[in-house]
Amino acid sequence: MTGLQDALDGRWADVRREARKQLAGAHFVAVAGETLEQARARVSRLLTELPTDPGVAAGFPKEYGGSSDPGGSVVAAEMLAQLDLSLMVKAGVQWGLFGGAVVALGNDRQHATHLPDIISAKLLGCFAMTETGHGSDVQQLRTLCTYDPATESFDLHTPHEAARKDYIGNAARDGRMAVVFAQLITGGKSYGVHAWLVPIRDEDGNPLPGVTVGDDGHKAGLLGVDNGRLSFDHVRVPRDMLLDRYGQVAEDGTYTSSIENDTRRFFTMLGTLVRGRIVVGGSSSAATKSALTIAVRYGDLRRQFRAPGEGLEIALNDYLAHQRILLVALAKTYALTFAQEELVTALHEVQTATGGVDEHRQRELESRAAGLKAVQTWHATTTIQACREACGGAGYLAENRLPGLKADTDVFTTFEGDNTVLLQLVAKGLLTGYRDAFGSLDGWGRAAFVAEQVREMVLERTAARSLIQRLVDAVPGRDEEVALTDRGWHLAMFEDREKHLLDGVIRRLRKGAATKKDRQFDIFNDVQDHVLELAKAHVDRVVLEAFVAAVQRSGEPLLDRMCDLYALSTIEGHKGWYLEHGRITPNRSKSVTAKTNELLKQLRPHMRELVDAFAIPDEWLDAAILREEGHRQDTMAAHDETRR
Repeated sequence: MTGLQDALDGRWADVRREARKQLAGAHFVAVAGETLEQARARVSRLLTELPTDPGVAAGFPKEYGGSSDPGGSVVAAEMLAQLDLSLMVKAGVQWGLFGGAVVALGNDRQHATHLPDIISAKLLGCFAMTETGHGSDVQQLRTLCTYDPATESFDLHTPHEAARKDYIGNAARDGRMAVVFAQLITGGKSYGVHAWLVPIRDEDGNPLPGVTVGDDGHKAGLLGVDNGRLSFDHVRVPRDMLLDRYGQVAEDGTYTSSIENDTRRFFTMLGTLVRGRIVVGGSSSAATKSALTIAVRYGDLRRQFRAPGEGLEIALNDYLAHQRILLVALAKTYALTFAQEELVTALHEVQTATGGVDEHRQRELESRAAGLKAVQTWHATTTIQACREACGGAGYLAENRLPGLKADTDVFTTFEGDNTVLLQLVAKGLLTGYRDAFGSLDGWGRAAFVAEQVREMVLERTAARSLIQRLVDAVPGRDEEVALTDRGWHLAMFEDREKHLLDGVIRRLRKGAATKKDRQFDIFNDVQDHVLELAKAHVDRVVLEAFVAAVQRSGEPLLDRMCDLYALSTIEGHKGWYLEHGRITPNRSKSVTAKTNELLKQLRPHMRELVDAFAIPDEWLDAAILREEGHRQDTMAAHDETRR
């Protein structure tokens, strides 16, 4: 194993090695050209054949058949994403969302009753949160679940079409039970969104009385996932099917909770389900690695045009424009890999800690997961498209995997949270440190918030804290005196942009509060563009710090240069801002571009090594242009020899 692969495989290298071994061959790989039913049937069958140790089910408690390894569970899902994104999502719905909700929100009796069958996939389930009329604004769901003391049961009801549960994985075909989120009403009072375990089909697969099941049908991708719709017509749910870790209803209808505030209780419940968001971000990066591996390897083979006076055609990867596309994307993919590992480590530590939930760490985790998921999924969308174009007509053929990767990852930008909304959550955390003050997840419209209360949050180091601070402190006062590859200068530039944007948002909010008074929506809506840039700058800084820490741990020279490329290409991408705000001179800006191009030339001979370090087996990549690689290399060598 190379030093690069060691660094990329990270803390859960054993999980990655086992996945490559246990899932070897083409058995689990996505199949192009299937019909909807063929894809669903294949993925459903493979779900029951997946290893559980290690595997996506590793996050469950040991006493029920899991490994109590939430971090390993996330990494196992990332590995599945390199095989078949439908299979990854299906596994994520079953063990991450459905099973994860039972673990996080249920009681000991519910765990003992249901978890063994969930882990073994004998009981397939759904996670029924999203409604046709309410996606991101989960706190305002319209499904009702009303307690009746006379029958000691709840009445679960969909009051209108917009309250229908939609896009629900496992609902159209396989799910037998669902975790259903609805407004809990007892004694004539609503206590906010809670979750219930609700059977939706009998043993023969027929919908139960009062349950209407629909099929979302063909989607742009993820054909193997049976997304569907669920509606409930006064379905009776026994009292003991309420997942009541955070809110209990007594036989007489009395409601009790250890968290009195409805909004705080709601966010605490959602916070326990953060693993799904982390899986989506990591899986996006896994798919991006597959696309880059295919494109880089093809770029070494494919030749086009001759240099004047030379007989040989030039390989695509030798063109600066091609390097600008693939190597820059590759550097960011490396950076996101290390940021993801830090995030997974934080998740693992929070969810395996004893002595209760550390609220500050939980909130920090949720904010980091939201921001990183947005950046990872947008990067996947952009990079996979770039890889498709970099492979020309071959990239458009299904047999070369790229169209499937593009189609299957497209939904990730809105899956597990719309990216724009998630970035606003990141910014809210930076502005106040207390998300509860903002009410729901609806952007900014219901903010019970006074702009004067905004306080600047001290920027918290995310990795190798003492190292990062030492590097920043060592930067000379004048930019012209600093080498373009000075790591402290990179860190200071990223941090300065985040701080400036934060200060600007605070000033604009205070000004809006003074002029718009009680028009809360306008106060925030007028600075929404600024807020989103702040969140992106924050994530950029977090990602760079993770990369710097990884370089320090590894000591790999090639990794060090990739970190330079990530930092400088990001600064170059925002050079308009840096010039506009006097952070760099025009000459410095030109030097950044020149140094970036110099790094690309230095890294060009290592492109294949950089993607090979992802260690994705050829059978998993399953691209015809790579299967033909050996033959084409022989042909090209003979062709070149003839020309000579």
